[in-house]
Amino acid sequence: MNRLFVMASTALLAFLLMSQTQKPAAKGGALAASIARGKVVYESTCQPCHMADGGGAPNMNPPLSRTKWVLGDKVKLAQIVLKGLPGGQIEIDGDTFHNPMPAQESVLSDQQIADVLTFVRNNFGNKASAVTVAEVKASRGRMK
Repeated sequence: MNRLFVMASTALLAFLLMSQTQKPAAKGGALAASIARGKVVYESTCQPCHMADGGGAPNMNPPLSRTKWVLGDKVKLAQIVLKGLPGGQIEIDGDTFHNPMPAQESVLSDQQIADVLTFVRNNFGNKASAVTVAEVKASRGRMK
């Protein structure tokens, strides 16, 4: 009888431990999926200007690594992707870039924008929180 109790208890404990370790993996899986989708968008839409390594092009297209633009306010970042960067130039860390960012609001869906921004915020030396579709939708709403 004791042996049966020990086996049942061990099985129950193993089941509980497995169920606890699977919950964070599901969350991490969603982040990994968003990053993977974002990489596809980046390679087809962003890479021609910002380069494969996210380093940009001197005096033309800004880098995407460790800048306040990428790591800062997600709403402002989404608005830049949606509406582009008016004015034709931007200064980042003392360098000026002159190639204006084109608006992507009619090119990319909210999901694609969330995914590509999540990819950028987690690559090129960056480590920041994901951008959600709701945050992109909120950015769109603030632009009207």
